[in-house]
Amino acid sequence: MKRVIIVIVCLIALKGRAQNATEIVRKMDDKMRGKSSQAELTIKTVRPNWSREMLVKSWMKEGHYAMILIQAPAKEKGIVYLKRKKEVWNWIPALERSIKLPPSMMTNSWMGTDFTNDDLVKESSAVDDYYHKIIKDTIIDKRDCYLIEFLPKPSTAVVWGKILVAIDKKDFIEMYSEFYDEEGRLINVMIAHDIKMMDGRLIPTHIEMIPVDKKGQKTELFYRTVLFNRNIEDNFFTLERMKLLN
Repeated sequence: MKRVIIVIVCLIALKGRAQNATEIVRKMDDKMRGKSSQAELTIKTVRPNWSREMLVKSWMKEGHYAMILIQAPAKEKGIVYLKRKKEVWNWIPALERSIKLPPSMMTNSWMGTDFTNDDLVKESSAVDDYYHKIIKDTIIDKRDCYLIEFLPKPSTAVVWGKILVAIDKKDFIEMYSEFYDEEGRLINVMIAHDIKMMDGRLIPTHIEMIPVDKKGQKTELFYRTVLFNRNIEDNFFTLERMKLLN
């Protein structure tokens, strides 16, 4: 009987810890999303012998909808990405056609950067598509953090085999992440910098995505403006609207 009670107590404790981990991830996710967000960004792609910058505008709502418009440089101006629930579309004005991206393309590089299509349009959900487990406490940039392991649920198609994320305990900021493939190899590291107040929220305004095995290569994302929880109608996120953003 004592052994049964001990096992039950342990299971309850483990379940509570998992629930706590998921709640931490939920708060982190809400920190950068809100119910909706509108942002203007500069994305800088760095390579050993060259670099380039893109100006981007994005609209996102409740994790289900996203629209990303390339505003510069001229060569890519007018390219749009649209996410509606689990469907992702790409509008290429030079071809005057929209292309539906299959799930297999979510692992591909987004616009030649070190971010994947999934990283930018968020087809997968950090909250719903992974199991979460607190691994340990850690300190990142003088901030006390939880180190949380993300493992994909069997029923979901996601890009990464495992993600380790350091989340600030006080402000629930994603400070540092490691992305592993299905074989357990570390592929990318993401680092947050320049924590600032934007539209009433404390968020990282400079994010680096760094491939671990490609020396001198990285992609930097700089938030220029962000607005949270402004009203965006669902019918904004349509194929028809995507073509009219240019």
